[in-house]
Amino acid sequence: MINFSDFEKIDIRVGTVIEAKLNQKSNKPSLYLSIDFGNEIGKKKTSAQLTKNYLPEELTGKQVAAVINFPPKQIGKMISEVLVLGFPDDDNNPVLVMPSKKISNGGKLF
Repeated sequence: MINFSDFEKIDIRVGTVIEAKLNQKSNKPSLYLSIDFGNEIGKKKTSAQLTKNYLPEELTGKQVAAVINFPPKQIGKMISEVLVLGFPDDDNNPVLVMPSKKISNGGKLF
């Protein structure tokens, strides 16, 4: 069990995917995402193994949830700045967490 104060340390925000394309620099099939988290946080990039459930053009303009306060992580030949969140489908492939209504970019999960 964790305390609520432990949960509050994880900064989960919503952002809009402004660019999505195949990540040619990754060893595993993945997508490069550039996500706009609003004026306060700005634009961040990541790579995620989403190719089983998403085409790049399907994600552009969609809002996604991501952890924004993990340290940057080397993924293949790029530095990932955020961790997009998802749940596994029946084949253990990620399905992204997306709000059902439009949220201002940078909105914090509570």
